[in-house]
This record gives sequence, structure tokens and C-alpha cells, in this order.
Amino acid sequence: MQIREAFPFDEAPCFLLRDRDSIYGDRFQRLVENMGIEQVVTGYRSPWQNPYCERVLGTLRRELLDHVIIFNEGGALRLLREYQRYYNAFRTHSSLNKDSPDGRDVHGPERGAKIVAFPHLGGLHHHYERVPDRLVA
Repeated sequence: MQIREAFPFDEAPCFLLRDRDSIYGDRFQRLVENMGIEQVVTGYRSPWQNPYCERVLGTLRRELLDHVIIFNEGGALRLLREYQRYYNAFRTHSSLNKDSPDGRDVHGPERGAKIVAFPHLGGLHHHYERVPDRLVA
């Protein structure tokens, strides 16, 4: 089964979130259990649970994982923590009227004319702020 190939170096995750699809038969469940992975199954007749996971994973893949090479678990955790900080503090969200979950200050023209880019995740993403004129050299 392909799940064995997904974790070739005996570094399987602790949890597997899955739905109740019939493709996850007895053989698959035994294999996952033998790998030491705890299965978390979405609720019975609760299709609304799966899209949240798919949305988060899709966002992570499109905005982070498709653009970096991860060498080990420590590197992955560092990137995910940094992305979480960027996501909550600076990334715009349509459902929040283009604000971020933590909220951001709006810098009007009175703050200064120069706009500076601040990189996140090694320059993969940026946020922009107006810099007061007295700080511009």
C-alpha cells in the first residue's frame, strides 16, 4: 500500500485524519495501526467535517509547501510555526474584510510616503508598511 511508501524512514505521523470511505478497509486500518498511527475518523454522516481539513491542507500546500524543500521534521515545524505567525498577523483574509485574524494597523499617507516590504518565510511572502519620513535615509 502507498501509505508505507509515504513514510519510508520509520517516521510516521502520530495521527491520520480520514473519513469513512470504503477505500479504508480492514487491511488499510491494520497497516496504519501496525505503523503506530492513531486514526481519527470524521463523524458518521458528517461530511461538513472534511472540508475544513482540506481547506487548511490546501492553503498550506499552495502557499508554503509547494515552494520549499523540507529536509527534516525540525525544519518542517519551524516553517509551519513561521507560516502560522504570518497567517495570523499579516495575511489578508476575504472573510475578515481583507484584515488578518490578529488585526492590522492601517497606515495612512500621513505616516509617510515610503512603503517598505518586510519578508516572511525567507521572502516567499511579504507584508508592507509605510515608514515615517524621518526614518527614510
